Amino acid sequence: MSAATYELATTAPSIRRRLFQVPGLWIGGGLIFTFVFCAIFAGLIAPYGPDERDGKNQPPSGAHWLGTDTNEKDVLTRVLYGSRLSLIASVTSISCAVVVGVGLGMLAGYRGGRTDMLVMRLIDIWLSFPSLLIAFLVIAAMRPGWTAVILAVALINVPVFARQIRAEMLSLKHAAYVEAAIAAGASPLYLVAFVFLPAVSGTIWVLATLGLGHAILEVAGLSFLGIAGDPSNAEWGSMLVEAKGELHVTVWPAIAPGIAISLTILGFNLFGDGLRELLSRRSRSF
Repeated sequence: MSAATYELATTAPSIRRRLFQVPGLWIGGGLIFTFVFCAIFAGLIAPYGPDERDGKNQPPSGAHWLGTDTNEKDVLTRVLYGSRLSLIASVTSISCAVVVGVGLGMLAGYRGGRTDMLVMRLIDIWLSFPSLLIAFLVIAAMRPGWTAVILAVALINVPVFARQIRAEMLSLKHAAYVEAAIAAGASPLYLVAFVFLPAVSGTIWVLATLGLGHAILEVAGLSFLGIAGDPSNAEWGSMLVEAKGELHVTVWPAIAPGIAISLTILGFNLFGDGLRELLSRRSRSF
């Protein structure tokens, strides 16, 4: 048996033990996998097409497990298809927030001095604006639509990444191995790509996972307010808008997307907390 094979054989059980010692990681991962699976294969598992009609406000039955909505559409089908827009918008917005926020945080922490002061005062001003005001400013500059929703949610989450990464950079740049790399003549680009970024990657993953939970709620909220544009699109926030006027008749069109939003947020929060705990245990083991 080669050394690499032996190392893999001995570390794999240890990795499995650590994973099962953090139940939130696999419970949250299971919820996330379920909704991602539904989003990808909605066309295969949905009982009806997204625009098929079969009676208004029907109660749950064998034909319609979650009933139908005010537009005569199957609620379960709409929830399955709605996961696509909700997840795509949330993942895209958080990805943009990671790129901008991590970039600002690393710039401020690495350069320090006036650059740090300028970036952090910008972040403080950024945080002084309520989330809804940021969304309305984006709408004023653009027009209602999913591009506006994604940009608004991204801007809302940028300061979270910037402040945390900046704090980590302030401690990292004085580490012995970083000072050794600088003394060896490493360029700033090399330090960022091969020293700082790997060191903060765990924090980025944790923040991004937790941020996705917030983004799901923010996307649904902005869609509920009509910022997403066409309310007839299958999306959880839009479904809640359509359902609120019919609550005196039926509650299923509101309960189903509400539960989907809650379970998705729970999944990302459990996974993020579990990932943070796993990384914390790993760091303590070294």
